[in-house]
Amino acid sequence: MKSEMQDVLENNILPFWMDKMVDHENGGFYGRIDGHEQLHADAEKGAILNARILWSFSAAYRVLSEKAESFDESTTVYLQRLLDTATYAKDYFLDHFIDHEYGGVFWSLDAKGNPLNTRKQFYAIGFAIYGLSEYARATGDQEALDYALQLFDCIEEHAFDHEHNGYIEATARDWSPIADMRLSELDANFPKSQNTHLHIIEPYTNLYRCLKEFQAKETCNYVPAIGSVLPVAISVPEETIYAVEKALRNLIDIFTDRILNPETHHLDLFFEMDWTRGAGHLESYGHDIECSWLMHEAALVLGDQEVLRKVEPIVQMVAQASEKGLRPDGSMIHEANLDTGHVDDDLHWWVQAENVVGWMNIYQYFGDKSALDKAALCWKYIKENLIDEENGEWHWSRHPDGSLNLVDDKAGFWKCPYHNSRMCLEIIEREL
Repeated sequence: MKSEMQDVLENNILPFWMDKMVDHENGGFYGRIDGHEQLHADAEKGAILNARILWSFSAAYRVLSEKAESFDESTTVYLQRLLDTATYAKDYFLDHFIDHEYGGVFWSLDAKGNPLNTRKQFYAIGFAIYGLSEYARATGDQEALDYALQLFDCIEEHAFDHEHNGYIEATARDWSPIADMRLSELDANFPKSQNTHLHIIEPYTNLYRCLKEFQAKETCNYVPAIGSVLPVAISVPEETIYAVEKALRNLIDIFTDRILNPETHHLDLFFEMDWTRGAGHLESYGHDIECSWLMHEAALVLGDQEVLRKVEPIVQMVAQASEKGLRPDGSMIHEANLDTGHVDDDLHWWVQAENVVGWMNIYQYFGDKSALDKAALCWKYIKENLIDEENGEWHWSRHPDGSLNLVDDKAGFWKCPYHNSRMCLEIIEREL
């Protein structure tokens, strides 16, 4: 599995974005390639897409550098290309997506790189932290870390609910309230969501890990990976590490005490400010299995045994609850509304990727052989049904009848090299 995934990562996923999505005329990356492989050069450029590209190439460069058995000419050239793409993504993001007047990150730009939608969606700011902190981990770049910490401060200052705890969804550009906080047209309009909290705990975990790594390197002889930008250690103030650690601890508690439904062990999706559940009885199986391993990762990175003792039984219960979405062929459906009976049983690329990682995490840490079988069966489904061997990257989804979804994008505002590249990198990097 490790070998197959490294091959898919290096020869299917990453080349697609380097060869087809770099906008050489206007800078950055194109905003869209549709399901029929048609480039839309005039499409808006989303913060989510660009932050995820930054994360993907930074992480790929770091992991593949560490795992390289030799640095022959072809390997060195390939790794340098990954680093160049990551640096290109970082520079464009800092130059165009950062709001240098009010702080935070623009939601989208036009094709030429001018601010288009200037709202502040904290989900997007979280992904900016994720990408920038990963670039800092991979290269030792002080600028990337400084911006990641600035964006952490933005979330803590403007999104944190001091009365009820947790984080709101969005504000206007100047941090003033807005009526419509929805992440997308598919979401319900509530001030808090599981999805945004999931993608705040994820970057906070990575930022904390990054800070701890830099702190450790101050007391050892640090030899950077090939091509690192700064071959020196970065000094990290203790109060900065403590602030991120405090926020991470709190987010873990929010998931275990607020977002987790204690009766079903699924994660509720939408909430009022006081954490009253909204939008009815919804179950998102892809988010359940994704959260199971991201919540566990947060506790593992935190390194507090008491927190792990609380979290690890919940990790297993959430993963088990997600099994409701599994099909006999190993794939996992998206979500269901128990009030209306509507089931979204499309087989999305991102759900399958998270399904593999989630069950491999259960196998790795809890010795559950059946979890390994679930991961392997889903990987088989991915190889046979979602990977586009001819054109590169993965298709958005298959319909329940097995037909290919060509309506949704191959690359776009929400279709990024993140879930699938992360799946490959997680399996490559883990000691399984």
